[in-house]
Amino acid sequence: MRIGIGYDVHRLTEGRPLILGGVAIDHTLGLDGHSDADVLVHAVIDAMLGAVALGDIGQHFPDTDAEWKGADSLKLLAHVNTVIGEAGYRVGNVDAVVVLQRPKLRPHIDAMRANMAEVLGVEVGQVSVKATTGEKIGFTGREEGAAAHAVCLLVESDA
Repeated sequence: MRIGIGYDVHRLTEGRPLILGGVAIDHTLGLDGHSDADVLVHAVIDAMLGAVALGDIGQHFPDTDAEWKGADSLKLLAHVNTVIGEAGYRVGNVDAVVVLQRPKLRPHIDAMRANMAEVLGVEVGQVSVKATTGEKIGFTGREEGAAAHAVCLLVESDA
């Protein structure tokens, strides 16, 4: 078994969509970034890569590479899932937390879990997503940005 942790943060801005776990969420602000800026998926990617000591999301998908401009983060997740498979591992489970003051994420969490589980080829019960606010303190509480933390357990693949 291998365990990795991931963390990501993106600034909130006008004129961008708010995408978390591959779900477009109606909100006045979206996340700014080179790709779709899905902090949740990015944190999961870093946790997966960390578990097999293969660097981080920036090494695999640099923001200086035009290929990744506006990229769908679920496609990045699929690529990383292939990479960990080639390293002899598969996802055992993922546990993640999104920190965002507004909007409320509870109505979207099941869809986020389903999206990531499908891409990872695991059961929905192997993907946990939770949400919390910034309690109106710090950059998340002031609605300047969003953050996500993730932990991933990888197990040796059967193949």
